[in-house]
Amino acid sequence: MFERISNGLKLAKQSYRVLMLDKELLVFPLLSGVACLIVLASFAIPLWNSDMLNGLEDNPQGKENILAYVVMFLFYFVNYFVILFFNAALIACAIIRFGGGDPTLGDGFRAAGARLPQIAAWALVSATVGMILKIIESRSEKVGQIVSGLLGMAWSIVTYFVVPALVVEKIGPIAAVKRSTSIIRRTWGEALTANVGISLAVFLAFLVACVPGVLGGVISVATESPIALIVGVVVSILLMIVISLASTAMHAISLAALYIYAAKGEIPEHFDGQLLKSAFGKKA
Repeated sequence: MFERISNGLKLAKQSYRVLMLDKELLVFPLLSGVACLIVLASFAIPLWNSDMLNGLEDNPQGKENILAYVVMFLFYFVNYFVILFFNAALIACAIIRFGGGDPTLGDGFRAAGARLPQIAAWALVSATVGMILKIIESRSEKVGQIVSGLLGMAWSIVTYFVVPALVVEKIGPIAAVKRSTSIIRRTWGEALTANVGISLAVFLAFLVACVPGVLGGVISVATESPIALIVGVVVSILLMIVISLASTAMHAISLAALYIYAAKGEIPEHFDGQLLKSAFGKKA
């Protein structure tokens, strides 16, 4: 376990190094976050004063609740589409960097734009699965949550490499799931431990980001002035936003690197071949 965590931290360091070569990649998760907020507002505001969502669990067969499920499905679809589009763009740029190129934002947008049919199809599949899990969860509060959680976890595992498969191989969603499942099966699922290091590094970074807020609070108590607290909290929030953007980008970069190694047997530039091999437990 400690060896895996150590390897994960090294993978996080190498993903961060790639990100520092192309800092503009942070624009993709930033735009994705903004777009998701817009999507949320576009659905939430019209429904704010509506009774459509009331009684969803009490009367699941009612016309209003059926309409609520339709609206929820549309929200899932649009939200997944936005996230997948920007992830695909980021992964495409990372792959260009792995090949020795110098990617631009335009390269990422063009690559994602060329995969719009595949992205839309996968967003549709993801929205359908998400709705099924939501329905299962709503049927029985406790049992439904457990079953939904287990199924969701299994789905996340088998679809781990779907997005890079869509980007690299230009295949449809069903073929991408088969491709992802094949890679996971051949590597015993060890690739899933690779993100542990990034998650740990991000957690530690979040703790550091809390320091300005805490110090501001201490100073405010000592001086009996709220200014230091306000400044400290603002700085902490800004740091957390930057860390979240970097975390998203690093996860995408590491995912792309693992996929290139597992699917193509190639060692991406700026990554250690032995480290990638240890992330899988064996060579794919």
